[in-house]
Amino acid sequence: MSDLNIGLLKALCESPGVPGHEDRVRALIEEEVRGLFDEVRVDALGSLLCRRDARKGKQPRRIMLLCHMDEIGFLVSHVTEKGFVYLQPVGGFDARNLFARRVLVLTEQGALKGVMNPGGRPVHIATPEDRKKIPEVTDFFVDLGLGKTAKDVVNVGDMVVMDEPFLDLGDKVVSKAIDNRVACWLGIEAMRGLGKAKHAAEIHVAFTAQEEVGLRGARTAAFAVRPDIGIGIDTTLACDTPGVSDQDRTTVQGAGVGLHVRDSSFIADKELVREFAALATKRKIPFQRTMLRAGGQDGAAAQQAAAGARAIGIVVGTRYIHTVCEMADKADLRAARDLLIEYLKQA
Repeated sequence: MSDLNIGLLKALCESPGVPGHEDRVRALIEEEVRGLFDEVRVDALGSLLCRRDARKGKQPRRIMLLCHMDEIGFLVSHVTEKGFVYLQPVGGFDARNLFARRVLVLTEQGALKGVMNPGGRPVHIATPEDRKKIPEVTDFFVDLGLGKTAKDVVNVGDMVVMDEPFLDLGDKVVSKAIDNRVACWLGIEAMRGLGKAKHAAEIHVAFTAQEEVGLRGARTAAFAVRPDIGIGIDTTLACDTPGVSDQDRTTVQGAGVGLHVRDSSFIADKELVREFAALATKRKIPFQRTMLRAGGQDGAAAQQAAAGARAIGIVVGTRYIHTVCEMADKADLRAARDLLIEYLKQA
C-alpha cells in the first residue's frame, strides 16, 4: 500500500471544517494543488474551484469532479452562566454515538479542548427509565473546564468538531471526517496521477462547501461551471459488519471502488455507469455498483445545474459512517484513485 499518500489523507481528516467553516481545509488543499491546474479560485460560498484546460482538440467537453470539504459537526448556540456550551448540529448525527466524546471548540482565540455529554444523571444514580432514554442531539453540551470564564472566549457560531486522532491500521484507515476528506484526497491524487497526459476534456475539480447541509456549495459551483459530465466523489455505506443483512450492506470493503447508481438525490446516467464499468474491467480495477435508499451527494447538484449534466457517483465504502471511527479500506482508495486517473486520461 506504499503508493498511497496516507500522510495527506491524515492531514485532511484531522483539519477541522464543518459546513460554512471549511477555510482550514481549503487552505491545505490550495497548497497541495499548486501547479496542478490552470486556474484556482474561491467562490462566494467558500468552495475551491480548480480548472485544468484541455491539452488537445477543440470545443472540449467539461468534466467536473465534486469533492466536498465539510464534515459533520456543531456550532455553538448558547453558553450558560456557568460556562456550559450548548450546540446545534450541522450534519446528521446519531445521538447514540455522541456520549462521552472529546471535542475541539474553535474560537477566535484558538482551539479549546473539552468533553461532550448529555444532560442527566450518571449511571450510579440513574433510574431504570433514565438508562433506556436516548437523548436528542440538542441535549448534549460541552464542558471546557473553564467555568464562568468560558463566556469570555466562546461565541455563538464557533465551530465544534470531534477530537480524535487518525489511525493507520494496516489495510484500513480510521478517522473522523473520512466523509468526505477521502474525496478531497481523491481529487488531489487523481490530478497528480494525471500528470502531463494530453486529455481532450476541460477538467474541473470543485472542492465544495456545505454539502452536509444540502449540497449548497456544489449547486453554486456546478451552476458556474455548467459541466457536461458531473462526477460526485464521496463515501458511502459499508455495512458488511455484524447485525446487518447482506441486502442492506451497500458495499463490501476491499471489493473495490463504488459506482454509485442511485440515492434519494439522483439517479446516475446509465451510459456513464456502463462506461466506468467497462473501463474498470479493462484496466483490472475492482469495482462494485452501489445504491442507497436515502441520502444524497454532490453529483446530484451537477446533474441538475443549469440545463443539466450527465452524472455518476464514484464512492468509497466506509464503515461506521458519521461517527468518529469511520473506516475505509486502502484497496478501495487505490481503486477509486486509479479509476479516476484512467477516466480522465482518456476523457
